[in-house]
Amino acid sequence: MKKSFYISWLLLFGVIASSLAQTISPAGSAAVPGISKDRIDHIDAMLEQAIQQQNVPGLVAMIVKEGKIVYHSAKGYASVEHGKKMEKNSIFRIASQTKAITSTAILILWEEGKLRLDDPISKYIPEFQHPQVLASFRYSDSSYTTKPSARQITIRHLLTHTSGLGYGVIDGDERMKMIYQKAGVVDLFTTENITIGESVRRLAKLPLHHEPGAKYTYSEGLDVLGYLVEIISGKPFDVFLKERIFDPLGMNDTRFYLSAAQAPRLVEVHTFKGGKWVPFPTTFYDPAYPIQGAKAFFSGGAGLSSTAEDYAKFLQLYLNGGIYNGKRILSPTTIEMAMQNQVGDLWNADRHYGLAFGVVNERGVALGGMGGKGTFDWGGYFNTQYFADPNQKIIGLIFKQTSGSGNGDDTGWKFRQMVFSAVE
Repeated sequence: MKKSFYISWLLLFGVIASSLAQTISPAGSAAVPGISKDRIDHIDAMLEQAIQQQNVPGLVAMIVKEGKIVYHSAKGYASVEHGKKMEKNSIFRIASQTKAITSTAILILWEEGKLRLDDPISKYIPEFQHPQVLASFRYSDSSYTTKPSARQITIRHLLTHTSGLGYGVIDGDERMKMIYQKAGVVDLFTTENITIGESVRRLAKLPLHHEPGAKYTYSEGLDVLGYLVEIISGKPFDVFLKERIFDPLGMNDTRFYLSAAQAPRLVEVHTFKGGKWVPFPTTFYDPAYPIQGAKAFFSGGAGLSSTAEDYAKFLQLYLNGGIYNGKRILSPTTIEMAMQNQVGDLWNADRHYGLAFGVVNERGVALGGMGGKGTFDWGGYFNTQYFADPNQKIIGLIFKQTSGSGNGDDTGWKFRQMVFSAVE
């Protein structure tokens, strides 16, 4: 099973080496081989129906085949309240889609020999020197006891959500929510005047869910790694990403904070209430992010905003074996490693978890609708999703901006299933 996966990726890299690496560009009037135009039309009709039925207030969807944009559509509203139409270049809070970009930054430093994946994080952030595991908890005053961990947290643990760290207010454990809130740890992003270093140092003093490496627990590990990039590179995290990833790829609309020129293109976060889509209120996060506030917090796990086209360039980088527009960002051998199963059987059965993405395995192929073996994917808290198949050389992105129970939105799975059904 592993051998066939390696071969598929190596064959892909061989093709790329002889084709000068594709960039994202319009298909024009010419049909792109390997994709059915009629079935693309069916996808468009499905998305249009979802808008008309108010399943979703607005969306941007994109399909890229062999570097050519075969579908790019904006539907509905960026702000229902203000009657503002969605545009193809609308900017979305991509939340956890930030994680793959942060992972890429770590892999860049790894290729330069600046770190080893199994280094203990305490080598760089001493506050993690003596990790403790939660032993008991008292709900009346949120006090707790701990026991020493037998293992150190490594960079690999942080990349793969096996460190034992939690995720505060979106954590599945009520105890961790209370502990993180009391300690003042920032969970997603903030408009407050706090740096990622300050939040990470607070986090380092808190108990773990479990011993590092024992389980998969979705966590703030990528925030820790964003701070690690700052420590190793000597640059603010946002500057490192801009210089080493965004500028080379032409991702000019991917930022932690938006400029005055970009701000009008930010899509409003909506929730479905009283039979209509309305602005989502300020809760544990402030929807004014990333326009207002102190603009000092660079969350490696959830802080970036982007467009569908910008993120397609990032995914194309991986399909190209680490090169885009003539600029080498990663080695193909690094990408091959990053796509392997890094967590064993700690994750779900239809996909394994690599160093930056979920990756479809043979069971996922058999279930159907997810793409071929090796297809990698992830999504964001505010309903943005993406996937990329290295064998079919196809990318799909569907970006929305909603929170809450919604109104029967099933465009995510339908879009993905229908995209792969359009492959000829």
